[in-house]
Amino acid sequence: MVFKYIDILGESAEGFDGAVQNAVEETAKTVKDIRTAEVLKLNVIVSNDKIVEYQALMRVAFKVKR
Repeated sequence: MVFKYIDILGESAEGFDGAVQNAVEETAKTVKDIRTAEVLKLNVIVSNDKIVEYQALMRVAFKVKR
């Protein structure tokens, strides 16, 4: 088997869990047979001293098919 990795960035106004879930769900719309999703980094966007967005940078692995 051969696997390919791509980096993706998920976003959510609700929290890190939502950012991770959004990233996987959106990626799955165009990438098939996702096997793993590794969270590499977590960030927040701040505006007027308040968190307005949560971000999860992730590396997704999927099986390469012929």
